[in-house]
Amino acid sequence: MYVADSRAGTPASAEGAVRPAGRRPAAVAPTVFALGTVSLVTDVSSEMVTAVLPLYLVAGLGLSPLGFGLLDGIHNGFSAVVRLVGGHLADRGGGRHKRVAGLGYGLSALCKPLLLVAHSLTPIGIVLAADRTGKGLRTAPRDALISLSSTPETRGRAFGVHRAMDTAGALLGPLVAFLILRATVDGYDAVFTVSFCVAVTGVLVLVLFVPGGHPAGTAPAAPPAERPTVRAALGLLRHRDLRRVAGCALLLGLATVSDSFVYLLLQRRLDVPDRWFPLLPLGTAAAFLLLAVALGRLADRVGRWAVFLAGHAALLLCYALLLASWHGAALPYLVLALHGAFYAATDGVLMAAASDGVPQGLRSSGLAVVQTGQALARFACSLLFGAVWTVWGDRAALAGATAALAGCAAFSLLLRPGSTSRAPGPPEGTAIP
Repeated sequence: MYVADSRAGTPASAEGAVRPAGRRPAAVAPTVFALGTVSLVTDVSSEMVTAVLPLYLVAGLGLSPLGFGLLDGIHNGFSAVVRLVGGHLADRGGGRHKRVAGLGYGLSALCKPLLLVAHSLTPIGIVLAADRTGKGLRTAPRDALISLSSTPETRGRAFGVHRAMDTAGALLGPLVAFLILRATVDGYDAVFTVSFCVAVTGVLVLVLFVPGGHPAGTAPAAPPAERPTVRAALGLLRHRDLRRVAGCALLLGLATVSDSFVYLLLQRRLDVPDRWFPLLPLGTAAAFLLLAVALGRLADRVGRWAVFLAGHAALLLCYALLLASWHGAALPYLVLALHGAFYAATDGVLMAAASDGVPQGLRSSGLAVVQTGQALARFACSLLFGAVWTVWGDRAALAGATAALAGCAAFSLLLRPGSTSRAPGPPEGTAIP
């Protein structure tokens, strides 16, 4: 009997939960903490690789910025191809969210040791594509579990808690990679091996501690008004607010430079030695960790869209600092703090905002639609940024991205959704005990 199966009293869906009279619901459901632990462990694994990958590809294998942009686009955007598939599979089963998420986590774990034998553009691209396929399969079902285990009034906080735990792993991953590189001769191979072992641990935590199916003590969800299909999920875009959320996420994604490029730019500005490069993501992760819960709660109170756009304002300021001629000692701290604030104000907040316009029976598929548009846009941004860097240089590429982000943010401010710009009440037809 799995440990998760013994947690019959843990609600898998707060929207349909049946609670004894007089008992106040937990601010954050145990399911959120369990998923947060899985993400923490998994992010230690993935960020170990992400922290060394830019230097490994550019300095170790000698790839051009354009070649790196292609691989980085695959690494960050290929999951878009399968996010709709993951969301669709989870919704069709009614209770398959954990199963589909587990498949995704397992596939990503299996890809880590394959990096030991991939030493050229094509095999590395294939391995990264498979790894991101796993991420694409798991992301929407995982976020749907978080959304369904929370009430509409606390979704921002729930996603904030999950993202904070996820980011704790992102904080530890580069540090572990840094220590391995300093302690071993074949540093990159050792990083990939340890990453695989940690990823397997994350899969075991999911299997043992995240509840699956419909636990006792909760009311089953009402049958969906329409059969969960990809067409039905795309049909959700007929709703104005969700369409605007998805459209703005896609538009802003087109001007969001990938993390790896930000760290490479920072290294060039400050001449950071190669051995210290894996520590740069720690600044982003630390700011994300410190701000995620607070900004999630703020989004619940003052409106999710306002916090979401404020996060992009922080990213715009981050770009401006990288463009400036000032190279003071405080520059890396300011850039990385703003970079982390951007993620804290946008990552979970976007999913909380999108959840308000998606019915329970299509929650995974609906969130996947928003995630797919954003991921495809960031994939395109990585390719374009790498191409411009190769032809005209890094400053021209960053100047173009800065101008594009300013324009997209201004347009998104005008296009903001109605209901998701405020802290939402219960969805229509949903009874909150």
